[in-house]
Amino acid sequence: MTAPRIATARTDTPSRPSRVDAVRFERVTVERGGRDVLRDIDASFAAGRVTGLFGPSGSGKSTMIRAIAGVQSRVRGSVTVLGERPGVMAVRRALGYMTQSPSVYDDLTVAENVRYFAAIRGGEVGDVLDRVQLGPHAKQLVRNLSGGQRARVSLATALVGRPRLLLLDEPTVGLDPLLRRDLWHLFRELAGEGAALLVSSHVLDEARHCDEVILLREGRIVAQLSPAELSARTGTDDMDEAFIRLIEQR
Repeated sequence: MTAPRIATARTDTPSRPSRVDAVRFERVTVERGGRDVLRDIDASFAAGRVTGLFGPSGSGKSTMIRAIAGVQSRVRGSVTVLGERPGVMAVRRALGYMTQSPSVYDDLTVAENVRYFAAIRGGEVGDVLDRVQLGPHAKQLVRNLSGGQRARVSLATALVGRPRLLLLDEPTVGLDPLLRRDLWHLFRELAGEGAALLVSSHVLDEARHCDEVILLREGRIVAQLSPAELSARTGTDDMDEAFIRLIEQR
């Protein structure tokens, strides 16, 4: 049975405008490798917010992101992205997607990678290198960068053209605490500028940076709620412990 969603966005009073969902899943199941890795998913998230997608490795986070991006096969049910089907040209032009493994070219410099993706998208490079703190490394070949720097190049390419929807798959993995903090500040800035962000992570402590969180376990949604609601429901501010208690309650 699908877990009930718990989110204040569903309880708007008549005097407030209803939220417009950037992405909506309705009874979505995804098959990979002969088994269902997402099962009967109902979820949605809106523009102007940072939504965290959390769960253990193998819980289905990347598959859910791929379904939104329109690059996942064997999807049953309804997925709506910016009012359209996933993968159509209008959605692709408005979407920035950072994959879990950096998808950049080792034999190009940082700046050349960003310019290349800007040319493909038809967008402006703008200040994306400064926003991910790579301005001083613009002329370095990507193959000479650290793993964390390569990940930030991948993030920079996703930010080209100021996309309305950002899908960020494990963007803070392998980064030091200060850089993780700065990137979460950047994510909040982007949401403040009107973008819809879905940020996946297996580090539950990062949930406190989000407006709301979607908790996945074994391909199912355990709950969708704000960090404050999660703490109140489970009686702890420790996000890892809160997730465990939520599982035990179910």
